[in-house]
Amino acid sequence: MRRAAVIGSPIEHSLSPVLHNAAYAALGLDWEYTRLECSKDRVASLVASLGPEWAGLSCTMPTKRAALAVASSVTDRASAVGAANTLVRKDSGWHADCTDVDGVVGALREKGFPGGSTGVVIGAGGTATAVLAGFASLGISSVSLVVRDPARAAEAVATASRVGIAAEVLALSSVDLDALAAASDVVVSTVPAEATVPLASALARAPYVLDVIYHPWPTPVAAAVEASGARLATGLDMLLHQAFGQVEQFIGKPAPQDVMRSALAAELASRS
Repeated sequence: MRRAAVIGSPIEHSLSPVLHNAAYAALGLDWEYTRLECSKDRVASLVASLGPEWAGLSCTMPTKRAALAVASSVTDRASAVGAANTLVRKDSGWHADCTDVDGVVGALREKGFPGGSTGVVIGAGGTATAVLAGFASLGISSVSLVVRDPARAAEAVATASRVGIAAEVLALSSVDLDALAAASDVVVSTVPAEATVPLASALARAPYVLDVIYHPWPTPVAAAVEASGARLATGLDMLLHQAFGQVEQFIGKPAPQDVMRSALAAELASRS
């Protein structure tokens, strides 16, 4: 039996086992995919302890930067983002990638986003860096990072520079968010749902909006976008598309995307 897992803390509510186990079963593979509680300080020792039956790890917060550090090889996009959500066993060691970028690109393309030149990102944390790398893949060349504290946006600005995007940092307290969103091709919110309550109607002025938060649902942003008639991509869309990429890297075959979608829908229905 081959093994794989999602690591992070807390990890008990991760939907990744639903997606991965459905994929492996559909492909007739004798694989086991589990959850492993792991802090960022334990990533190196955990990875070192894994036997040859382990094919890969999905890395969620707060382990993504530590996962990048333990890898013997790293993709350009993981290096640009400064974090890895995927570790794949290779003959030469562990290989790090960031399929979160696939999540951003796939989620927006699925909703019909044709690409553009300008974008807005609310927040500048770890998810925002993956969004910036996704934006670069979509042809976006100029991004406004809207944050509460501009001093904390240095890592996001560095990522933007690495992927060839011109980034400006704007303080949330002083920006005209209605005008900024209306003038952009796409807006992505990476902040918690409660923080978007006063922002939602402004963000919905963009033609395409991605809200990476999917619990509780609907988020204030989702409700505002649906009411406005703009196109909405969600964190669940991101989750699916990043998982497609992980499965393909773990097994070397195309992911059974329809099976994974159905498994996620069934799990969400059961949880609700």
